[in-house]
Amino acid sequence: MTQEDGELDSLVRKRLRALRVAQGWSLDELAKRANLSQSSLSRIENGQRRLALDQLVTLARALDTTLDQLVETATDDVITSPTIDAAHGRMRWTVKADPGMSVVRQRLTEPPPENQARMRAHPGREWLVVLSGTAILMLGHRRFRLETNQAAEFPTMMPHAIGTEGGPCEILGIFDRDARRGHQRDDADAESAAE
Repeated sequence: MTQEDGELDSLVRKRLRALRVAQGWSLDELAKRANLSQSSLSRIENGQRRLALDQLVTLARALDTTLDQLVETATDDVITSPTIDAAHGRMRWTVKADPGMSVVRQRLTEPPPENQARMRAHPGREWLVVLSGTAILMLGHRRFRLETNQAAEFPTMMPHAIGTEGGPCEILGIFDRDARRGHQRDDADAESAAE
């Protein structure tokens, strides 16, 4: 066994124990859920028994995780840089765990449109937090005022728009895959209308 294999082996054993403890389960409880003996599970966690693939799959299921998450070692890409969209005043980061999800930081300087015809609706969900200033979220016929550090989460099938009140504000938004696609289409439509 190479040093790298030994490190992965040790990491997987630590993860198994940490996940069990996080669930508040004893060795006996996890062993029952995974259809293993308590002593086998103890020896697996302590490195006295080799890790077998079939047991890891069973343990991953019992711990409500995946085999990939148990053995994942990629930590080289911890830091990511944003893609900058200067035309729309946005910085966008892709969430690696779910490439369809993205995080957007945006500076808003205009109030939201009062006309519902100018609000957008599309599949998906959005979550946002106000980093500074005061934001106004128009959601259907309702108007929500969000102060610094307040957050909102909503389904994007509801016509919505966001703007500022009383000066510029900055927001951080998280878009699922469908919401991100909806905003990309809206941005492309707005650009072609402006040309």
